[in-house]
Amino acid sequence: MSEAAAAETHDHGALPVDQLEPSLTPGNLGKLGMWTFLAGDAMTFGAGIAAYGALRINNPNWPTPADYLGITTTAIMTFILICSSVTMVEALDGIQHGMQSKFRMFMGLTVLGGILFLGMQAFEWHHLIVEKGMSTQRDLFDATFFILTGFHGCHVFGGVVYNSVLLIRGMMGKITQAKAGLVEIAGLYWHFVDLVWILIFTFIYLI
Repeated sequence: MSEAAAAETHDHGALPVDQLEPSLTPGNLGKLGMWTFLAGDAMTFGAGIAAYGALRINNPNWPTPADYLGITTTAIMTFILICSSVTMVEALDGIQHGMQSKFRMFMGLTVLGGILFLGMQAFEWHHLIVEKGMSTQRDLFDATFFILTGFHGCHVFGGVVYNSVLLIRGMMGKITQAKAGLVEIAGLYWHFVDLVWILIFTFIYLI
């Protein structure tokens, strides 16, 4: 009887077992890693845009961007990149619902959008360097322009490679509904790249 009473007392005094799922499951660890990377990247881009603003403000010698930059061409580039964010959402929806054909089609369109953006940016740079004579050594406007747009272009290139790998693996049958989290993590990166470009387009090209 004493042992039974002791056991009952022990059970009543025990702390309740937490039945909730741990917050950092393997799937969430990937998202956490990406969010951490994007947070650091956001500070880097933010510092670059802030430096551009600090150099430009109250500078009487700062040129008018529209006199040098092709606003129409860049607007088309921006539209393409925004559309690629939409196709990325559709690709994720496809893989989450086990629709491989939808995933492959929209992921392919996302990759195509990134390639078109990079191609148009290369065309723009060639025009500005060869015909407009812009150079990182000419003045601060040119230097900050090429640094910010070039740094962003590197991110787009990385995103194209990243998404291409997922597309190829999907075509090989290695990206399934159970691995939709991998596409979601890539989507976080791609949407971030698109958002940053909208800020660059606004502050450098339009204002």
